[in-house]
Amino acid sequence: MTDSASATPNIARAEGLVDRALAASPRYPHAHIVKGHVLRARNRWAEAIHAYEAALALDHNLVYALSGRALCKLYLGLIDEVTPLVEQAIRLSPRDPLIGHFYNQIGTVHLLQSHTDEAIPWLEKARNVMPGIAVHHSRLASAYALKSETERAAAELAEARRLALDGRFSSIARLMAFSGPWWGAPKTRALFEATYFAGLRKAGMPEE
Repeated sequence: MTDSASATPNIARAEGLVDRALAASPRYPHAHIVKGHVLRARNRWAEAIHAYEAALALDHNLVYALSGRALCKLYLGLIDEVTPLVEQAIRLSPRDPLIGHFYNQIGTVHLLQSHTDEAIPWLEKARNVMPGIAVHHSRLASAYALKSETERAAAELAEARRLALDGRFSSIARLMAFSGPWWGAPKTRALFEATYFAGLRKAGMPEE
């Protein structure tokens, strides 16, 4: 996640390159996945879903098309459609090097649905297999805090802050500003506010 203006030229260059690749090889499924990633980076989630679906139409076993599609569904507020896609990705690639992100996606869905008891095991699995990812610790900090496990929440928040060198977890305001539109459509943003941010506040994250 980034709101850095410096990323914009790189995204534009990537889009130009992938469009050339698709023009040359329209039936190359991985080019459609990259197109989906580029559109997702531009927060054009509905268009990104179409790109991922184009890839899956060519090869229905493409794990990163499934997980990318799931993320876009989350951003659009179609939260009930997320977990089945991620579960399919896990079944297809149970030893995937990025499987911690898949676990985090499912845990995040449970967190946003206020199913905290279900969220915690998934978020713990995400942290355990990918301990160097700051956001995994932050989601777990929120879930622990919502369960009033304050010491564990504080420890996870401290680790998220240590890992995120950009300081995004220093305050609610900075985290919101850093991630910008990545919180998704209004429905998704409201869910994050009611759960994730509420938990972070309980874990000790200040407003400013």
